[in-house]
Amino acid sequence: MPAALTDEIAAAAARLVVDEGMEYAQAKRKALRSLGRTHARQSELPSNEQVEDQVREHIAIFCADTQPAELQALRRLALVWMERLAEFRPHLSGAVWRGTATRLSAIHLDLYCDDAKSAELALINHGVDYDVGSRPDPRGGQVDMLSIASRCAELGETVTLFLTVLDHDDLRGALKPDARGRSWRGDVAGLRRLLAEPAEATP
Repeated sequence: MPAALTDEIAAAAARLVVDEGMEYAQAKRKALRSLGRTHARQSELPSNEQVEDQVREHIAIFCADTQPAELQALRRLALVWMERLAEFRPHLSGAVWRGTATRLSAIHLDLYCDDAKSAELALINHGVDYDVGSRPDPRGGQVDMLSIASRCAELGETVTLFLTVLDHDDLRGALKPDARGRSWRGDVAGLRRLLAEPAEATP
C-alpha cells in the first residue's frame, strides 16, 4: 500500500505542477489532501525525482506539441536576467533548468552574494520593482527571496522570476547532482549549452 500511495501522490502532484504551475513541495501537499489524507509518513511521500518522472510523462501525453517552445522561451528569458545579474554568479534551477517548464512555470535563479543586500541594491539601481519574501536556506535558516514580474514577449505574458539570495560560500555545493547524476541547477554557460540543444534535452 505505501508504494501505491506514493505513486498516487506523485501522479496527482505532477498534474498540479503542469496544469497549475505549482512547485513540487506545494503540489505534494495538495495532492495528499486531494487523496483524502491530511498527512503521510515520510516514506510514503514521493521524492522530487519521482514527481519529476510523472511530470515528464504528463507533458509527453498532454503538452508535447506546446511545451518545448514554451521551455525555450523561458530559458531565453532566464538567460537575459542571468546576464544582467552576472556579478552575483547566477545559477538557474527549478523546472526551467530541468526541462519540465511550461508557460505557467516561474523562473528560479540562485544568486551567490558577498553581501546579502547587494542584489537588492542592483535591482534598485536598475529601476526594477521587486517584492521580498524568504525561503529555507541550505543550513536550515531563512534567506531572502526576491520576486520580479518580467514580460516574456515570446509567450505574450508576464513571467515571475524568483531570485534566491544565498551566501557566496554556498556556491561550492551549487552543482551537486540528484540521485540520478543530473544537476539541480546550472550557470550561464550550462544554460547556453541547453539552448543550443533540442528543447527536450535534460541537464
